[in-house]
Amino acid sequence: MKNLSRVVYFNGQLVPESEARISIYDSALMFGDMVFEMTRSFNKKQFKLREHIDRLYAGVKILRIPLQMTPEEMERACYETIEANDHLFAADDEHRLMIDVSRGLLGIYQGIEGLHKGPNVIIADFPLRWTVASMGKLFETGINAVITSQRAIPAALLDPKIKNRSRIHYLMANIEASQAEGDNNWALLLDPDGFVAEGTGDNFFIIKNNQIITPEPRNILRGISRDYIFELAEQLGLMCIERNIETYDVMMADEAFMTGTPFCMLPVTQLNGVDIGDGKVGPLFKRLLARWSGNVGLDIEAQIKAYSAEMSGAKSSAPSPYQFKPSK
Repeated sequence: MKNLSRVVYFNGQLVPESEARISIYDSALMFGDMVFEMTRSFNKKQFKLREHIDRLYAGVKILRIPLQMTPEEMERACYETIEANDHLFAADDEHRLMIDVSRGLLGIYQGIEGLHKGPNVIIADFPLRWTVASMGKLFETGINAVITSQRAIPAALLDPKIKNRSRIHYLMANIEASQAEGDNNWALLLDPDGFVAEGTGDNFFIIKNNQIITPEPRNILRGISRDYIFELAEQLGLMCIERNIETYDVMMADEAFMTGTPFCMLPVTQLNGVDIGDGKVGPLFKRLLARWSGNVGLDIEAQIKAYSAEMSGAKSSAPSPYQFKPSK
């Protein structure tokens, strides 16, 4: 008989989601000492899982977490977790994995009986719709990017290229952005030199004269979705470059957008309440998103809008399971 509730991979075993716990003495709780990744699927097929795992292991290496599990074993554990949970997912669900690796117990607590010794490896699997169900409207309205007083922490102090759980500066930026006037506000952080860095879980792009521009990678998380924009640009014959971006450049841009694993791409139509370009979703954004949808065989925008309609109780007219149909 199959499990009737989701299970989590927890240090080599599949345990009920409600029973997956780490100790109060874990270094993750004490210091935010944990690296993590979050993935998504398209038509239930994981997208760039190995790239996420490779980035995870870069963080493990740099933070010197003594993890014995190999990347190949991690990948197998991810698929094992998906397989164990898939029967609980609706036909139109996508698998969103959350992979956490903590250092484990701090040294002074190692002697406590009954506690797991060594790093913790936790792989949770839940429906993507939880993350993106509120985002459907943003494909129409766009995001108002709000530059917050909270700056990005420079790589010399806390390297953002290591995807870690020490993220209270992101949280404070989100709180500040949420208090700005208007709707659809998302935080946008500057680096210590005043250049645009990143959002709080997303990378930032502008488009000017058909050229796609994104901040230099030194003070940002080098996103998997960010990297994919370079692939899409090449497929479409567009130039995509990295350089310093000032707020002036954003104000004068033709278009802007953010990228992130769960939603892939979302348009940014305002900066601090001021229109970017004509304040509408731009044509190159639509071209990039359409190519991404075509590549994965799923209409990304329609899927997220359908999840949003479901959340609001409205009846969705989007196709299920959102198979992509190229425009004529």
